[in-house]
Formats: sequence, structure tokens, C-alpha cells
Amino acid sequence: MTEKLRNLLALSKKCLQRCTFQAKAALLILGFLTSPLFAQTTNDPFSSKIEANQDIISVGYKEFATLPDVDGEAALAMDLEAEPEGSRYFVNDLHGILYTVKEGGEVTEFLNLSDAKWAVDLKWTVLERGFTGLALHPEFNNIESPGYGRFYTLLDSTNTEPDPGFTPEGGNDAHDTLLLEWKVRDAGSKTYDGDAPRELMRMEQPFGNHNGGQIAFNPLAEPGTPEYGTLYISIGDGGSGGDPMNMSQNLASVFGKILRINPIGSNSENGQYGIPADNPFVNDNEASTLGEIYVYGTRSPNRLAWDSKNGQMYVADIGQNTVEEVSPVNSGANLGWKVWEGSFRYVSRDGVEVGDPRNDPDMIFPVVEYDQKDPLMLRSSVASSGLAVYRAADIPQLQNLLIFAELASGEIFYVSADQLPNGGQDAIRRILLKGNGANKTVLEVIREKNTQQGREEANRADVRLAHTTDGKLFLLNKRDGVIRLLTK
Repeated sequence: MTEKLRNLLALSKKCLQRCTFQAKAALLILGFLTSPLFAQTTNDPFSSKIEANQDIISVGYKEFATLPDVDGEAALAMDLEAEPEGSRYFVNDLHGILYTVKEGGEVTEFLNLSDAKWAVDLKWTVLERGFTGLALHPEFNNIESPGYGRFYTLLDSTNTEPDPGFTPEGGNDAHDTLLLEWKVRDAGSKTYDGDAPRELMRMEQPFGNHNGGQIAFNPLAEPGTPEYGTLYISIGDGGSGGDPMNMSQNLASVFGKILRINPIGSNSENGQYGIPADNPFVNDNEASTLGEIYVYGTRSPNRLAWDSKNGQMYVADIGQNTVEEVSPVNSGANLGWKVWEGSFRYVSRDGVEVGDPRNDPDMIFPVVEYDQKDPLMLRSSVASSGLAVYRAADIPQLQNLLIFAELASGEIFYVSADQLPNGGQDAIRRILLKGNGANKTVLEVIREKNTQQGREEANRADVRLAHTTDGKLFLLNKRDGVIRLLTK
């Protein structure tokens, strides 16, 4: 509640002691109208909409590669990683297929997780389940290193018989999310030539949604530092809606967190990975606190990014029914869910309380956020997606910008990376793609490609950004199979 309203209600209480009956009734009504439940709860918290036509940045693009269809449907591309000290890119498809892509667009199937010999029992859906995360060890091509040939996959599995290392406090035991390590014998092999994967982590999912997000090594970490070779794992709050078991704020729960581990260490409870000594909760006095936790209070953390200028890490976190957000990630931080949704106190799926925003010094609030009801969004679905801090010079108009995307509509947005907003959406501006003399959204470009492909036009983009360690910026989507490289 605002200070102005508090003062108004205080005056009302004094007046109630000496006013007429009619005045007392009027003041009681005023108090009710200014209460959080009546006047301050909304699912449309921003008074001004995202500026649709000013300060638009237009960028070029080219079709870099096309992933093959799976059973007649477009590939479901999730992430694209540059091979460390190599010449290929690795791309994971939610269907369970890992591809390599070379300059010039040559696509090769490297590994199929659904092959029966791996006994993975992949469970995928078009939106939230399947082969969700991919990360190559930074020493993938260093034959002298323990990290040689190692890469990691985060996936959902119907195989729930092995005892999970992490369980929720209720739910339906919908499936398990697994973190697996794979190791090739020859890092230059055209296809996977290693043995069955090693299971590092197994999490029992209480519901079907809000599973794993991105996994990533910090691309800025220098060899020999504690940060080098540590793997970040973004995990949703377990699903359903509104975090019904309050797991995001629970430091004994793995759900609703960003984890940080050493995948080739062994001091975890199951002995399959390491917990870095500098993790924020390693020495917590509560025995139940998980040392793997790096950040808590997330809902469905979708993408991670680092700023090469100052090392700051960010996360794009999908909101409930009101606010999408991009937040800074610092060791031990609480990002607020489900006490907060963005800058506002979470009330329910019906909305947030706007009367007392960002009023908790112990929380880390978003640098930028936007309203699911904004006219630029597709009302059927809104989700914070791609994320990058662009410091390269190849696309001058994008230099020094924090770039993020909205998954369904395919809108790409930016704010200054050097003059970050203090939450809200007033600073947000659009990035559009150049094409045939007109600027277009990603969804419009996808629909044009669908027509060329003889497909029905997509009703959503499912776009993702991939900012690779070689400085390139790619667009992925689930609707036409095309990987696009952004250009100036």
C-alpha cells in the first residue's frame, strides 16, 4: 500500500470517531476501495504499454542452416552452442536429437537420445518437455584435460523407477528430469562414439510443466579459477501454477532454483558430481539446505546470459499470469517467487498487488519486465525467452544492448546494458528483421517460410536466442526448422 493511501486511511480512522453516520459510511467505503484486495490487485500492472514504433532497431539475417523434420513436423530447436576450440556448432532438438552444424549449413545427426541402447526413455512435448538443455565442457577439445570429450544434457524421462536424488513435497510423480554426462572417445568424431551416459542428477517432477531450462558453463571464466568448469542448471518450481508446495523459497528443495555444480567432481551426496566450495549455501547452518543452490526464488528460469564487460549474469524467468522478467543473478540471491512476481507482490493467478512495489531489501528485483497483457504479445501465451548481452562489433546497432525475446509472439526487445532500467517496461524497445523493404517480426518471417515450405502458417514463434562464445547471435524456433544468423 502506498504512503499516500496509508495517510488517507489514518485520517479516515480519526474522522470515524466524530463524523456523521453518512460520513462514516462513505469513509468505510473509501477504506474498502483502497484495500489491496479491491483496488490494488491487477493482471495489467503497467500504465503505459511497450513503445511499438519508436527507436526500432532493424537487423539483417540469413538462413544459416535447416534442421530436418521429425515425423513430418518441424524440428524443435532449443539451444545452439559453439564447439570449444572447434569449428562446429551443436544444436539440441526437444525430440531428443543432437545435431552438429558447420559453416555453410551442413547438418549431421550426432546423437539420438531416444535410441533404445541408451535406455533414456525420453519424454517430449512440443512446449516444455524433452531434450531441454545442452552444454559442452569448456575443455571439450583439450585432450590433456579431464573435461576432454565431455558434454551434458538435461532431459525429461518416463523412466521413474530409479530412486531420484531430489523429490518434491507432493504432486503427481509426472516424470523425472535427468542431468546426464556423455563422453566421446574422439572429440572430432562426426557422430557420438562413446559409451552410455553417466547419470549425475535425477529429479522427480511433481507436475508436467516447469521442468529444466538452460544449462551452461560461464563463457567468461578463466582456466584455473574456481568458476572455470562449473555448470549452471536452471530448474523450474515443479509446475502446476502458483508454486503450490512453496518450493522456490525452500532451500531444502532443488525446485525453483539455479544450481551450480562441478560436473567432474565427486563430493555430492551421490558422489556423481562436485559441489563447489564457494557456493553460497555450502556452509549454511541448516543441515537440510542444499549446497548445490546458487540462486533461489525462480519460477521457470528459461535462459541464462553473461555480460562480457563486467561479468554480470542474468536470467530470463517466465512469469505466472502477469509479469515476465529479466533479472540479475548474484551468488545467494533471492529472486522473489512466489512472494513476488516481477516487481510486485504475487497475489494469485488473477494478478499482483501494485500498491507496494519492490519493497524488500532482501530481494533481487528485475532490471526489466513486461506485461503479459501488452498489445504486442499473443494473448494465448506469453513467456520470457531468449537472452543475450551483446558487446561485439559485428552488428553495430546491437552493441552494448541487453537483448531478450518473448517466446510465443517472437518479439525481440532491447534495453541499454550500460544504463539498465530499474524494473518496469518503459525503457523497452523493439528489434525487427529486415526483409523485402519492410521490417518484420520473427513470427512474420517464420510464416513466410512456412508458405514456402507448404506448411500451415505458424500461430506462434517459439523463438530463442543463442549467443555463442564466438560472438555470433542466432535465432532458433520450433515452427520452420530454420536456424537464422543475425547480421547488420
